[in-house]
Amino acid sequence: MPSLTVKLSSIFFKFQQRHKLNNLTQAPLHNVDPFGITSRHEEPTIPSNPSFNDGVATKDIHIDPYSSLCVRIFLPETVVNSNEDNDNKDVNFVYRGYCPRTGKKHKKLPVMLQFHGGAFVGGSNDSVGNDVFCRRIAKLCDVIVVAVGYRLAPESRYPAAFEDGLKVLNWLGKQANLAGCGRWIGNGRRKIDAHVFDGFGASMVEPWLAAHGDPSRCVLLGASCGANIADYLARKAVEAGKLLDPVKVVAQVLMYPFFIGSNPTNSEIKLANSYFYDKSMCMLAWKLFLPEENFDLDHPAGNPLIPGREPPLKFMPPTLTVVAEKDWMRDRAIAYSEELRKVKIDAPLLEYKDAIHEFATLNVLLQTPQAQACAEDIAIWVKKYISHRGHEFSY
Repeated sequence: MPSLTVKLSSIFFKFQQRHKLNNLTQAPLHNVDPFGITSRHEEPTIPSNPSFNDGVATKDIHIDPYSSLCVRIFLPETVVNSNEDNDNKDVNFVYRGYCPRTGKKHKKLPVMLQFHGGAFVGGSNDSVGNDVFCRRIAKLCDVIVVAVGYRLAPESRYPAAFEDGLKVLNWLGKQANLAGCGRWIGNGRRKIDAHVFDGFGASMVEPWLAAHGDPSRCVLLGASCGANIADYLARKAVEAGKLLDPVKVVAQVLMYPFFIGSNPTNSEIKLANSYFYDKSMCMLAWKLFLPEENFDLDHPAGNPLIPGREPPLKFMPPTLTVVAEKDWMRDRAIAYSEELRKVKIDAPLLEYKDAIHEFATLNVLLQTPQAQACAEDIAIWVKKYISHRGHEFSY
C-alpha cells in the first residue's frame, strides 16, 4: 500500500486541484493572452542552469513567435568530457552556446522529446518535478532531453497541445537542416564552420543541438497526458515518413497514458477514487480540454483504439508502456500495448506494484525506489534503439 506521506499528499493535492479546476471552469477566458500559457502561477518551477554541477546543463528557448510554446534543453556532461574543444573538466564549468571549431569531432547524442503530465490543464516543462525527472533520464540514457512547454487548457483547448508537439518535432528537423547548411556555405565545395543567420545577423541555429544532437535517433517520451501527445506525434511521424528527415522517431515511451473512453473498464470502476488523479477530477480536465461542442470521450485525443484511426498500428514505432497498479487509467494502457503486440510491434509493458498515477514524475514521489527503478528500466529498453550497436538487455 502507498505510504502515509503519499496518502496525506494525495488528499492535499486533490483539494488543491479541484479548487483550481473549478476556478478554471468558472473563469471567463475572453481576456486571456492570445499566446496562451504553459504553466500555472501556483506550481513551483526551477530556473534553467547552464552549469554541470549536477551532471546536466539546461537552457530555455521560446521557439514559436505566435504562441507561448517553449522548450527546456537538458544536456548531459558527457558531451563536455568527450569534447576536444574543451580542456576544462571542472564540473562547475558553464556551457554556453558556441560554434564548434572546424575539423573537431563532437559527441553526438540521441534526442528525446519529453512531454509533461498535468491533465492538459497543469504542469510545466520547468516545474521542479519535471526538471528532476528530465535530468535523471538525460543522465541514465545519455541523451539530450528536449522538454516541451506546450499550451494548457482551457485557454488553449484541443488541438493546441498536439499542434505544439508537432511544431517542436518539425523545429527539431529544421534545426538539423540549418546546422547542415551552416557547415556548407559558399560554393558547396568548401566545408567551413558557420551558423546560419537571419536578416538581422542573429543565429537561427540552436548551438547545443547543432553540436551534439542526432535527430536520426529521436525518442518520444510522455507522462500522463504527455503520453497522449507522444503517441499522436508517433502517428504523425509514421504518416510523414521521409518528409521528416533527418528526424527519425525510433521509439516511444508512454508513461501511464491519460487514455479514456465511453465504455468504462474494470480499473475505471474499481479504482475510480485512486490517489492524486481520481476519475472525477480527470473528467473535469477532459471537459476543459476537449472541444465544448459535441463532447465525446471517444475523441481521438483520448481513445487510441477507436475504429478506423490511422495509421494502422502495425506501422507504429516500438512502444514501451508504463502502468501503475493503483491507477484507474491502467486498463486502457494495457489494452493498447496488447494491440500493438498483436501486430508484432515491440511493445513491452512494465507494471509497478502498489504504484499510483504519475508515480515516477510527481515531485513528492521522485525519490521513491519505484520512481528510480522506473527511470532505470526505461533507460535499459530505450538504449536498444538509440545505441549504434544495440543493447544487450530488453524486455
